[in-house]
Amino acid sequence: MFSSFVVLSLMCTVALAQTQDSYDYHSEFTWGINKNTYSGFIGGLFFKSAKRLNDKNLRSYGLEIINVKNPQEVRRTSLSGNQFLYGKSNYLYAIRPQIGLDHILFKKAPQQGAEIKAVFAAGPTFGVVMPYYVQISNNGGDVPVYEKYTPAVKTTDIDGAGRPFQGLSESKIQMGINLKAAINFEIGAVKSSVTGFEGGFLLDAYAQKVIMVPAAKNYAIYPTFFIAIFYGSRR
Repeated sequence: MFSSFVVLSLMCTVALAQTQDSYDYHSEFTWGINKNTYSGFIGGLFFKSAKRLNDKNLRSYGLEIINVKNPQEVRRTSLSGNQFLYGKSNYLYAIRPQIGLDHILFKKAPQQGAEIKAVFAAGPTFGVVMPYYVQISNNGGDVPVYEKYTPAVKTTDIDGAGRPFQGLSESKIQMGINLKAAINFEIGAVKSSVTGFEGGFLLDAYAQKVIMVPAAKNYAIYPTFFIAIFYGSRR
């Protein structure tokens, strides 16, 4: 009788330990979309890999690709009905490799609750400055005419925006740095998958002003608040 009780107690202890440890993991990979104060409806994409250092901390490596907008950009409609960005001379795409630390504030219980992390990251920023092209009216000709926008181009001569990524081969790189601090909420119910959202502050600082809209105020430093939705896997 006693031996049966001991065996049953040991089985319960092992089962409880497995339940408590069932959410432990060693690494994770996530990706998602970002919305921030210097972007459109969707700011861009990000990818992140993290490995556990100890019970509370993970080392992370990330990459963000974000379309940065000048807050004074104005979308207009041409006489032909097509839309274009009035006064815009350059796009800015921020490519941000990052290395960081994720600190677990609250650990997620198996099948319930949320894991909450404080996220810190930093790295260089490669600012890809790509010229903005517009389609110019050619008096009914069959072949579209495109040229880079400059303040010398008359608004009445613009038929619409240029082709997607037109001018990519003419891009220039503007170097900077980025710093990020955020709170990460993981709310997935399955151990092997990750779902959640992240919100916080990110600072991009370039060596000089990035001219996107010549007639407006342009900046070298972009302090932004952001929110991101992410998915992924862990093991």
